[in-house]
Amino acid sequence: MTCIAKQFKQILLTAIFLLIAALASPQAKQQTHTGRQFRNFEKLTTEAGMQFTFPEEFKEIPAVNTADFPFDYAISLPGKDFEIWFMVRSEKNYPHVPPSEGFNPDSTYNFMAVTEAKALAGDNPVSARTIPAEILDRYNADAGKTYLLDLQDLLETKRYKYALLVTLEKSHTGTILVVCLANSKGTDFFQDINKAVACLKFR
Repeated sequence: MTCIAKQFKQILLTAIFLLIAALASPQAKQQTHTGRQFRNFEKLTTEAGMQFTFPEEFKEIPAVNTADFPFDYAISLPGKDFEIWFMVRSEKNYPHVPPSEGFNPDSTYNFMAVTEAKALAGDNPVSARTIPAEILDRYNADAGKTYLLDLQDLLETKRYKYALLVTLEKSHTGTILVVCLANSKGTDFFQDINKAVACLKFR
């Protein structure tokens, strides 16, 4: 167990390093998309006080939108087993969180993350980390967490094996939940994440 914990820690530290490196570089050029799915997603991001820049090399794919996985938008890297799913919620439109759960309107990101992590991983191990303040600042966010997941074998998740779930919240504004799915959690996984790491942030 100690060895596994060290591996998770190293992987998450690598992800944070790549995140900082990507955010320090120039942002990707905005690609033009006019389809209904993209227009609906842009509307959601605007309502939630966010800005989305379509990342280079990626293509749009149909979003998985079910009771357990209500995602709004999805992209993939052509020729690779790698997808990114987005869930965006404006605070004013987010369903009421039961008081019994112990959350307030400014911690819906935590409720969303725990719910989706459980749906994705089931009884498999979950490694959670709080996102450092210096990274939150780069996204104009107030709070956030990452979850490294071993996925359940599900048709809904296309039988992907691993995922990195990232959630960010800006108080009184909205919440971003992003899931990066792959069949390997080695260096390539985080290099692929790095290609899209700056595509969505709060205004």
